[in-house]
Amino acid sequence: MKFMVDECVGPKVAEWLKNQGFEVFSVFDEARGISDEELIKKAWSEDWILITADKDFGTKVYREQKPHKGIILLRLTDERSINKIAVLEKLIKKYAHKLPGNFVVVTEKKVRFG
Repeated sequence: MKFMVDECVGPKVAEWLKNQGFEVFSVFDEARGISDEELIKKAWSEDWILITADKDFGTKVYREQKPHKGIILLRLTDERSINKIAVLEKLIKKYAHKLPGNFVVVTEKKVRFG
């Protein structure tokens, strides 16, 4: 799987994903300041599953009908990197097969596929 890690999710998450053997594009490290519009286009055209904490991507997908290859929206009360990593680790272990092409909202307690 290929993951694009949004700036708001952070470089530690991107580094952890790389260490797990995934192909990763870190917006923080490689395209800081890119607009949401450019980001969703890049993710679509290059087959990345976008990991973000930015609710604007829900608007882009559902209201503006932007195509995507998968979006994971983190809605966490604890935004420390260690918690993001723990939540993503559980998500990937349990639902890896369902991530491509889906809009997924993840909290510490729930996973919802849109």
